This record gives sequence, C-alpha cells and structure tokens, in this order.
Amino acid sequence: MPDPAPRDDELSETLERLIKLTLTLSDQVEEQTRAINKGTTLANEARHAATKAQEQTDPEHYGELIGQTVDGRIADSLSRLNKAAGALLSGAERSNASFQETTTAHSNTLRLIADLREKQRQDSRWLPWVGLGGVVLALVLTAALPRFLASYPSTCAVLGATWTATTEGVNACVFYQP
Repeated sequence: MPDPAPRDDELSETLERLIKLTLTLSDQVEEQTRAINKGTTLANEARHAATKAQEQTDPEHYGELIGQTVDGRIADSLSRLNKAAGALLSGAERSNASFQETTTAHSNTLRLIADLREKQRQDSRWLPWVGLGGVVLALVLTAALPRFLASYPSTCAVLGATWTATTEGVNACVFYQP
C-alpha cells in the first residue's frame, strides 16, 4: 500500500528543515570558499615570496645588483679620480719640461762662465804687455805732448805761455820767467 500523503503541517515542517539545512550548507560552503580563497592567497604569497627569495639567493642576479650598485656609486668617484690623475700627469709633464729647460739654461750658463774664464786667462797673458805699452805711451806723451800743445796759440795760453813770433818770423810758444 502506498504511503499516505504527508499532512500539511508535516510538509511545512520538512520544508523548514530543508531550508535550514540548505542555509547551513550554504554557510558552510561560503566558509569553505573563504578558507580556500585565503589558502589560495597565502599560497600565491608564499610562491611570490619563494620566487623573490630565489632571486635574492641567485648568485648571478645578486652579482648583477651589486655590480649596478657599485657602478652607480663609484662611477662618479672614478671619473673624478681619472681627471685628477690626468691633471697630475699633466703637471708632472710640465714640471719635467721646466726642469729640462732649467737644466739646459744651467748648462748654458756654466758653459758661458767657462768661456769667460778662458777669455780672462787669455786676456791676463796680455796684461803685462798692455801695462808696458801704457808706460811707454806715458813716456812718449810726456815728451811729445808739451811740444804738440805748444804748437797752437790756444793751447799755449792754457799752458801759461805766450804765443810770439821769433826773429826769423816763426811763431812759437814762449815761457817767460818773472
């Protein structure tokens, strides 16, 4: 025999129980979905963190980062050091050129001094002869100068003599004693 049809109040009670059960299942499914989403998010974050950690521990990548940092930080310093080294080299070259010029000038000066000393030695050989010539010239002038000076009326007056004509008609410078 077939089951008799449920009564209305039983049917409404069963329907309420089914609704409650459906709501409970729906809440549980939502909670599980949230937990799954949270787990997925955590898994994604963990995967991302693992990738970053792998990049950080990768020697090649780490070396690249260090190289870029070092290049970026010391490139300017190296450039300044390069310029300073160039300036120092240029200064050293100028100093060397100046030293060479000074050495050449010093050598030329020493050569000139040696030449002057040699000329002085050569001139000192002639010194006695020049002195003797001066003495001879002084003697000749002592004898000849008064005669020469006395042959002109103006120099005769300077000597303190008188310009007069002799009995033979020749002019002469005469010294009179008082």
